[in-house]
Amino acid sequence: MNEKLRAPPQPTARVAAHSPVSAADCGLLLLRLTFGLLMAGHGCQKLFGIFGGEGLTATGKGFASLGYRPGTVYAAIGGGSEFLGGLGLALGLLTPLASATLIGVMINAMVTVTAAHGLWATDGGVEYNVAIAVVALAIAAIGPGRLALDRPFRWGKGGWPEAVFALCVGGIGAAIVLIL
Repeated sequence: MNEKLRAPPQPTARVAAHSPVSAADCGLLLLRLTFGLLMAGHGCQKLFGIFGGEGLTATGKGFASLGYRPGTVYAAIGGGSEFLGGLGLALGLLTPLASATLIGVMINAMVTVTAAHGLWATDGGVEYNVAIAVVALAIAAIGPGRLALDRPFRWGKGGWPEAVFALCVGGIGAAIVLIL
C-alpha cells in the first residue's frame, strides 16, 4: 500500500535544465553589464580618447607624473586591463580573470592616487575604487550566473577557488606594477 501512495520520482536533471531564468540570474547580469561596460568605457577613455577621455598619449603623461615610467606603456596596461576586464565581466567570459584585472587596476589606483585623500570620492578618496574591486571580487565568488558565456565551464559557477584566484592574481599583478 505504501508504494502506491508514493509520488513517482521526478527527473531532476531535466527539470533543472529547463528551469526559467531566476531573478538572481537577471540581477547578476545587470550588475555585470553595469560595472563591466562602465569599466570598459573607462578603458576606452584611456586607450582611444572616446567618451570624453584624453587618449593614450595624454593619459601616458598623467601616468608618468604619478611615477609610472614609461607612462604610455603603463597607460596602455591600465586602459587595456579596464577595457578587457570590463568586457569580460559584462559578458561573463573568463570571469575570475576579468575580476582579477579590475581588482589589480583598482589596487593601483588606490595606492597611487586615491588613498592619500581618505575614503570618500567627494574628497578624491578610495570609495569608488573599493566599490569596483569589491563588486569584481563578489562576482568571482558568486559566479557570473546562468546568463554568461562562462556557464559551461567549471569556473563559471564561482566559489572560493575563483574568488581566491581573482584576489591573488589581481593583488600580485598590482604589486608587480607598483614595484616596477
